[in-house]
Amino acid sequence: MATIAIIDDDIYIGDMLTELLQKNGYAVLRAYSGTEALYLLEHERPDLVLLDLMLPGLSGEEVLPHLDGVPVIILSAKSETKGKIDLLLAGAADYITKPFDNGELLARIAVQLRQKLARAGEMLTVGALQLDTAAHSVNAGGTPVHLTKTEYAILKLLMQHPGQALAKSTILERISLDTPDCTEASLKQHVSNLRKKLRDASGCDPIEAVWGIGFRLADES
Repeated sequence: MATIAIIDDDIYIGDMLTELLQKNGYAVLRAYSGTEALYLLEHERPDLVLLDLMLPGLSGEEVLPHLDGVPVIILSAKSETKGKIDLLLAGAADYITKPFDNGELLARIAVQLRQKLARAGEMLTVGALQLDTAAHSVNAGGTPVHLTKTEYAILKLLMQHPGQALAKSTILERISLDTPDCTEASLKQHVSNLRKKLRDASGCDPIEAVWGIGFRLADES
C-alpha cells in the first residue's frame, strides 16, 4: 500500500483528500504547516506528497527542497504560468490548480507512483563510476567502493547532475532527509573523504571543487 502525505492547512480539503485516497487504497499522512511537514518527514518517508503552497510557518516553496527523491504534486489556487514553471523546475513532479477534478488527481497520482516504481533500482553511470540505487552500492573502475551514508548521498546527487556545479547549500538541502546531521562545516570533510575513496579505488578523482559555488562531477560520458 502506497503512502501519500497531504501537506495542507485547509482542514476541509485535507479531510476530502484523505477520504478520497483511503477509498482508493492509499495510506495517508497529514501535516497542516510547513514546519509540521518537515517534522513529519524526519520520521516518515511517504511514497508521494500532495503539497499546498500557502502554508503557515514555512511556505510550500520552502518545503519543496526538503522533498528530494519523493514525487511532489503541487495543489494550489495559484494559477500563474511562471509560478508553475518555477516550481516544476525546482523539483515538483506535477502541478494541479484548485479546484481540481478528483478523477484527474487520482490519475496523476497513479502516473507518478508508476514512474517512481520504474525508477526503483536505477543504475547511475558516469564515466567509470556506477551507482546502484537499489543495492546502495558503488563501483569505481570495477572496484567496489564502501561509502558512509552521507558520502553515498553526496555522490548520488552529483551523479544525477553530471557536469553541473552544485552549490553547497543545494547539496545540503537535497541530502538533508537522508543525512540530517551533515552541516556546511562538515560537508567539505565528507567530500574530501569521498574523493579519497574514489581515487584509491580507480586512480582518478572525478569530483571537482568549483570556487565560490560548491562541487561538480566531471561528465565523462
